[in-house]
Amino acid sequence: MDLRDIIQPIDHELDLFDEYFRKAMRSKVAFVDMVARYIVKQKGKRIRPALVLLTAKACGTINESSYRGAALVEILHTATLIHDDVVDDADTRRGFPSINAVWKNKIAVLMGDYMLAKGLLLSLDNDDFVFLKIISDAVRRMSEAEILQIAKSRQLDLDEETYLKIISDKTASLISTCCQIGAASVTRDVDVLNHIREFGENVGMVFQIRDDLLDYTGRRSITGKPTGLDVKEKKLTLPLIYAFTKAPRVQTKAILRIIKNGARARELEQVVEFAHEFGGIDYTMKRAEEYSARALAALAILSPSHAKDSLTSFVEFFLARSK
Repeated sequence: MDLRDIIQPIDHELDLFDEYFRKAMRSKVAFVDMVARYIVKQKGKRIRPALVLLTAKACGTINESSYRGAALVEILHTATLIHDDVVDDADTRRGFPSINAVWKNKIAVLMGDYMLAKGLLLSLDNDDFVFLKIISDAVRRMSEAEILQIAKSRQLDLDEETYLKIISDKTASLISTCCQIGAASVTRDVDVLNHIREFGENVGMVFQIRDDLLDYTGRRSITGKPTGLDVKEKKLTLPLIYAFTKAPRVQTKAILRIIKNGARARELEQVVEFAHEFGGIDYTMKRAEEYSARALAALAILSPSHAKDSLTSFVEFFLARSK
């Protein structure tokens, strides 16, 4: 199913969200407002606000609080992307020159800070304290996971348990936050909120595990071979982590040496073949399917609706994605 079909039940609400997001980003300082308008133009797939609004619609009736929650999530997410671009020295974002490429690092860092403050004030000014509690915990988890991943990439000693912990905190936490905020904007039913949190965590795991798998099966370089982006960045993900547990020690050491020294194109093919040969690809897909089943089970608490069908389709979309 195409993403446009999945979000069709909230097409109108997403248009309203876009206007809400634009207003939330405005500044009385002309230069800040100019940069903010540049950021707003870089509209991505809107997966996160879509999850907020779909969850709200599946659990009740979308209201002003739902739009504020969607704006809060998008502002926070965009702020982290701006800071990431500074850290990674990235030149582009969503097909546009990045903020740091246009206005240099200092402006980019300060704009990220500005957006974080705008998001917090949006919630505080409207007494959305539940949203702040949910999102503050997500930011803590994301920051800790990022630092842990950097430490582990230097040592190249990541095991499956630590890998799952990192992606749970780094990726699944934000997707879960979207779902929790959407539900919290329309209901106080603790049972529903717990199930929705469970749904978000598990669909977030599907998203990241499948994304990591694409390095070995999906993303292609100009040669038509998998790009191995994570390997180039010396990140160990589940296909390799599992293969290491099944391969002879000599071969494992050889692959680790390639990664440590910075894999060249021909060596990347060797790493990909190693992950295939020792079951890393099949095992990783199986784990993604397990999290997918958990996500779908968590939705059973909701009454039938088009919005619930779309949340189900999101799970299938993430599991089947090929780019």
